[in-house]
Amino acid sequence: MSPLKITARDAATGPVLELSGELDYANVAELHEALDGLALRPGRCLVLDMSGLEFCDSSGITALIAAHSNAQAVQADVALAAVPPNILRVLRIVGLDQIFTVHPDIESATNP
Repeated sequence: MSPLKITARDAATGPVLELSGELDYANVAELHEALDGLALRPGRCLVLDMSGLEFCDSSGITALIAAHSNAQAVQADVALAAVPPNILRVLRIVGLDQIFTVHPDIESATNP
């Protein structure tokens, strides 16, 4: 089991959260805290760099949906970047690839 590590930075499009390790019920509160600490403004895009994410359970999926809802409430957006194949498969199965913009890498997600 790999602990969740979240690194925040800014990009031209808005805030970026780099996620690595495992996103599950045991540590999803860390992601909620990181998301709550962001000041997302209208027209900006929160990018979640998932390149280092090894696992995501239903708690993590629920956190992604909450992030999307919160962003929409302030007229902002959330994009996912570099989603590992195993996690992307789950997102496609539940239809979240239709909700989120999914980028193949962080560069394409953060260049306006």
